[in-house]
Amino acid sequence: MSLPNNNSNTQTHLAAELDQISQRLVSARLTATPLISFPGELPTALEQAYAVQDASIARWPDAVAGWKVGMVPEEFRSSLGARRLAGPIFRSSVFGIDPGGTRTMPIYRGGFAAVEAEFVLKLSHTIEPTGQAYSDQELLGRIGSLHIAAEIASSPMADVNRLGPCCVVCDFGNNAGLLVGPEIPEWSERHLDELTAVTIVDGATVGSADAGVIEGGPLQALRFLIELSADRGLALPEGTYISCGAVTGIHDVTTDSSARLDFGSFGAFDVQFDPVQPRS
Repeated sequence: MSLPNNNSNTQTHLAAELDQISQRLVSARLTATPLISFPGELPTALEQAYAVQDASIARWPDAVAGWKVGMVPEEFRSSLGARRLAGPIFRSSVFGIDPGGTRTMPIYRGGFAAVEAEFVLKLSHTIEPTGQAYSDQELLGRIGSLHIAAEIASSPMADVNRLGPCCVVCDFGNNAGLLVGPEIPEWSERHLDELTAVTIVDGATVGSADAGVIEGGPLQALRFLIELSADRGLALPEGTYISCGAVTGIHDVTTDSSARLDFGSFGAFDVQFDPVQPRS
């Protein structure tokens, strides 16, 4: 007589629970409904959190145009076995902006919202999920450009960051949009400390730094994403944007806020904010 496969039953039950979490997170975003708590049992492993993210990407009515890469806070790195995390950026939430321009971006009222000064890579070649290890020179050959940019971080959950990296990964990496500014000329020949950024919110300077604060710089952010995407069986198509990390920090905003992202000689632009509208 054979015994029932309890491990299989457990895995099936877990998969169903993670799928239900995905349904609730996507519904909250589509209806612009605040979430007062995480909608289910919060995953304790990044593998489970990315399973929720995969299910949510499949449900979301838009195509992935890029990925945001962020750092895992120091206190979580040992238990999770990771230093970085990633989330999708969808096509309809990516906008170009010229120096001196202003753009209004949607954020979740009643949830979490922040603006981040970023440097964004744009791929010139598709990177297939082969598991290949790339040297710096090989990575440079797959990058078309580096841009000044701003990530709009927003979620229906006000506590998304406080709940930790697994929560962030589950909810699209806490991403709600990307503003892509002009290309930085000869960026690969520049030292990281030449790539400066200042974030100003409501007239007050809230952060100032350079790309050197991104651990390993933009190339290491890309290398991480390539490795993670290979593990997930995901290609990174030509034209994909990779937002490499919050240079000056994560700065809270509301629908009444205005922000200015100043990248020195590479340009500056302004961001205002409106509430996300429910999708029909």
